[in-house]
Amino acid sequence: MNRPLLRMMTELSSRKFVSQLTGRFAKSSLSRRWIPRFAAMYKIPVEEAEKTLEEYRSLNDFFTRRLKPGIRPIDATAGALVSPVDAKITGCGVIEDGMLLQVKGQDYTIEELLNGSPRMSQYLQGYFWVLYLSPTDYHRIHSPCEGEIVETEHIPGRVYPVNEFGLTSMKRVLSRNERLVTYIRNDIGEVAVVKVGALNVSSIKYVEPMPKLLERGDELAYFEFGSTIVLLTEDGTLEPRSNLKTGDKVRMGEKLGMLKVRN
Repeated sequence: MNRPLLRMMTELSSRKFVSQLTGRFAKSSLSRRWIPRFAAMYKIPVEEAEKTLEEYRSLNDFFTRRLKPGIRPIDATAGALVSPVDAKITGCGVIEDGMLLQVKGQDYTIEELLNGSPRMSQYLQGYFWVLYLSPTDYHRIHSPCEGEIVETEHIPGRVYPVNEFGLTSMKRVLSRNERLVTYIRNDIGEVAVVKVGALNVSSIKYVEPMPKLLERGDELAYFEFGSTIVLLTEDGTLEPRSNLKTGDKVRMGEKLGMLKVRN
């Protein structure tokens, strides 16, 4: 199939109701029989899950599975910023005058990503990570640092795919898709966790009850399929790990860098 035709079909299928229909099936008991096939197809390490495949009530129940205790150790280094998810790094770097540069060949502005939030001025010279969750990955989202949730925002939008095709062939997917933003204030500054919806993601959900105060690694939210997290740190507050780059895989709880007091 040629790329323009695939782009057009993706455009047509990116309506929210398509994902809602998919989500409705994934939450039904009828989907339960697909769990073993789905796990085998995506080579999911089912031995990490807290329950056996037979114990999950639906595909959605399996998508949003928790892991056995201790499977994802949280880096305990004081001041560490950790990955909130299991993911592939599809972009990372210094934010330059409010621009996230060359995320799969496209540039994004903090203004569009954060929907013009008054808080965007805090991130114009900060640091960003774009973390892509494939269907294989664990889909729960955890806090990258300790701190207090000071604001949340739901930004309506489309549900374009956020895989390689979506990020390279569709226009500005990360800022056009539905997003749920959590702002976390810590002792050093503020972190924004931008949860980006995607094709076949029926919704992004906060855990209940939603916490106000977070420890590093605490559960924050979950995707009901694979998607992307954009993690932002305030200007001058992060010393990123020098040995991580685009294309690398990270696990939830793994150190991305060190939070530091601004010069």
